[in-house]
Amino acid sequence: MSEPLHFNLFTMNSVEHVSPGTWTIPGDQSHRYTDREYWTEVARTAERGGLDAIFFADVRGIYDVYGDSRDPAIRRAIQTPSNAPQALVPAMAEVTDHVGFAITRSTSYTHPYQLARELSTLDHVTDGRIAFNIVTSYLESAAENLGLEGRVDHDERYDRADEFMAVCYRLWEGSWEDDAVVRDREAGTYTDPEKVSAIDFEGEYFSVPGPHGCEPSPQRTPVLYQAGSSDRGREFAARNAEAVFVSQPTKAATRDYVTDMRERAASHGRDPDSLKFFPGIVVITGESEAIAREKYETYTEHVSVEGTLSLLSGFLDMDLSELEADQPIEHIETEAIQGAMNAFTTNDEREWTVGEAARFAGLGSTSPVIVGSPEQVADELESWREEVGVDGFNLKEVTRPGTLRNFVDLVVPVLRERGLIRESYERETLRENVLGRRRLADEHPGRQM
Repeated sequence: MSEPLHFNLFTMNSVEHVSPGTWTIPGDQSHRYTDREYWTEVARTAERGGLDAIFFADVRGIYDVYGDSRDPAIRRAIQTPSNAPQALVPAMAEVTDHVGFAITRSTSYTHPYQLARELSTLDHVTDGRIAFNIVTSYLESAAENLGLEGRVDHDERYDRADEFMAVCYRLWEGSWEDDAVVRDREAGTYTDPEKVSAIDFEGEYFSVPGPHGCEPSPQRTPVLYQAGSSDRGREFAARNAEAVFVSQPTKAATRDYVTDMRERAASHGRDPDSLKFFPGIVVITGESEAIAREKYETYTEHVSVEGTLSLLSGFLDMDLSELEADQPIEHIETEAIQGAMNAFTTNDEREWTVGEAARFAGLGSTSPVIVGSPEQVADELESWREEVGVDGFNLKEVTRPGTLRNFVDLVVPVLRERGLIRESYERETLRENVLGRRRLADEHPGRQM
């Protein structure tokens, strides 16, 4: 039997995520993003399908690069309006027992002491089902809304992130001993103060004496996701990530990325095989290939070109309204998402024009699209594992919750027949289910603090 693949639903607590305009498809329920019952239904469906986690993207600010205006993003609901993802977790956890929750939080605009407490709390109330997707915010509008004069430079954002994680590791891993909580009723001692230590962290960006305000949660440190694509981002991911979210448009580009990241992880003294790789993927399926193709045609008819260009302009930090549709996208070193820039300029031999990028990115942004019957989809997913060396996928939505339902009801049974997805959850915590261990690996820098 083949080693099972791992799957996350990649979503956002907003109307649109990365398939602009698809909220207009008849029957789509994206407008229910404010409805608690919508999200509890999503959680139940994901767990029924054996998915590892619901992976929540998030963004600060509004996309306002395209046409030097926020109006297109607001008009087309491009990740606006949106709500905080972590607030959904308790309700979703209450109706499930196993599926995890990956929360995107920015190291640029959050304090590590505060974040460590929030994620420890969520890990407690979910019995160890929390992951932290580590990002550095890229929108200029986000910095301005948080009282800064402008966005922090790209590499400095990662310098801050390095220090941010050092603080979190010391709080999560080093501040409380495993047996610090004694609950001795006779002595009236709840926690042994000799087993709780200050971290006394002094750095360039943070000064945190500690100790951590929370007792150790089931995982201590949440499962760590990261999606670094620039050289600096890859170094950060190679040092910190346990699971890497890959945003590349082709198998060849993904294979090169995986190889590079494993080499970088080894250079940091980590086991390169300890990293799990999750490319983003869009799956459009039906009971037959013909039905799937018909769905694809319908979906593409509803894609908003203006919305897609607004999203890409924010990703690239390049106003695409200034270019004609047949003009090529030229490579620049961007202060936004360098990986998105690389996807269209350096990761394969083709030259992408603005129009081609808009058409390609309308369903799932920079990720490939698989269209076919459940058997064809399973074939393609398996080929990615065999040819590229990935461990699983982040499933990007087109219709909501239709993409998830179709995958669970149609594709998952085929995957289970082939031993490519779990029949049931055999372990307790998210890290155990994804990585086979309860704690950070011994060689992870978080265990060295």
